[in-house]
Amino acid sequence: MAKKKEDSKGKDAAKGKKDDSGKSKDTKGGSSSKGEAKGAQSLNVRHILCEKHSKKEEALAKLREGVKFDEVAKLYSEDKARQGGALGWKTKGSLAPEFEAVAYGLENSTTASPKYGEAKTEFGYHIIMVEGRK
Repeated sequence: MAKKKEDSKGKDAAKGKKDDSGKSKDTKGGSSSKGEAKGAQSLNVRHILCEKHSKKEEALAKLREGVKFDEVAKLYSEDKARQGGALGWKTKGSLAPEFEAVAYGLENSTTASPKYGEAKTEFGYHIIMVEGRK
């Protein structure tokens, strides 16, 4: 019976567990890092804000043609973020709820190859892209 106990300790060592001293790490702990990435508390976000639906559609057409997001923002955005649409890092709860719902659902992308979403808020029509999250 003592031999079986040694065998199980050997198997535990191969899995990264050391012994029963309490100093070993829980092997299930590795999955939490994936949850942290999805549970971002702030986003580096850009947008294009248009008052009219027709102007937003023109901006979307330019994006579909392959024009860079920041260039389209300079031409079409109607707010102070006209410098390429950059809003910078925004924390959860600091944006309009409709805007935030779309932004937190987007994947990170670049201005040259943006993955964007649309939202309608009290400010107008937004085309949103996310460059990073933390």
